[in-house]
Amino acid sequence: MRILITGGAGFIGSNVADEYIKAGHDVVIIDDLSTGNEKNINPKARFYKTSICGLSVENIFKEFKPEIINHHAAQMDVRRSVSDPVFDANINIIGMLNLLENSKKYGVKKFIFASTGGAIYGEQERFPADEEHPVRPLSPYGVSKLAGEKYLFYYKVNFGIDYCILRYSNVYGPRQNPHGEAGVVAIFIQKMLKKEQPIINGDGKQTRDFVFVKDAASANLKALSFNDSDIFNIGTGEETDINYIFNKLYRITEIDCKEVHGPAKHGEQMRSVIDPGKAKSLLDWEPKVLLNDGLKETVEYFKSRLT
Repeated sequence: MRILITGGAGFIGSNVADEYIKAGHDVVIIDDLSTGNEKNINPKARFYKTSICGLSVENIFKEFKPEIINHHAAQMDVRRSVSDPVFDANINIIGMLNLLENSKKYGVKKFIFASTGGAIYGEQERFPADEEHPVRPLSPYGVSKLAGEKYLFYYKVNFGIDYCILRYSNVYGPRQNPHGEAGVVAIFIQKMLKKEQPIINGDGKQTRDFVFVKDAASANLKALSFNDSDIFNIGTGEETDINYIFNKLYRITEIDCKEVHGPAKHGEQMRSVIDPGKAKSLLDWEPKVLLNDGLKETVEYFKSRLT
């Protein structure tokens, strides 16, 4: 199939591109490289350096005629969305509408959307949260992702474009960006390997559902053969606290550093974990990589980047 991947130079998108190419699909990547890295791009993919908001996107649709859109390009910094919600909306809402309008115009059959299982549910009522859990996003980032989901429903009903929404938990693994605020695993590893001090926000007892990036990528492969429109949680259903992550990485890296706690981040969720049962029954997907194995592989990746 002809698949257009937005954000295909980024952490998750580039891993998805690798899976699609390995499966024999024809892949085009759009990425403005604002957070992505050209080194992540599979050499068998065609690459266009452009923003999803730009007018040049239509030319790519016209030339390539994609059957599937896999949309990973996003403004993904929750704190940036709070400080500048207009910037967040311009990329995550207006940019997505640009893709959807072109999808309608050029006959795209399916739209696979990277959403969020952490930010979209807000403070959870039950653990783990299934897809029927109330959605009460507490950040403009979460609001924009929810808006994207609603637009997909609209375009399905009115224009017949099927969709598959993947609500990721906390994805970690090789190619994760260790800079900025997101991605605690990559941040901790980078600090430890550089003999710098990682800082744990607050008491470190806040929990997250950590899913390995190759498992997340495999869900995107399964989504290609799903012949309906639906929403799926992509996570492990298991809670892990930040102190555990720190101590596990401390042992894997064998770097001598102290456990240092800083101030808690205002508004940070204390518990976040999602139920992947629906993905198992309808997509035939489930996570395969154990947390300890995934952390070891991620450490090895960052070690290789430093040498």
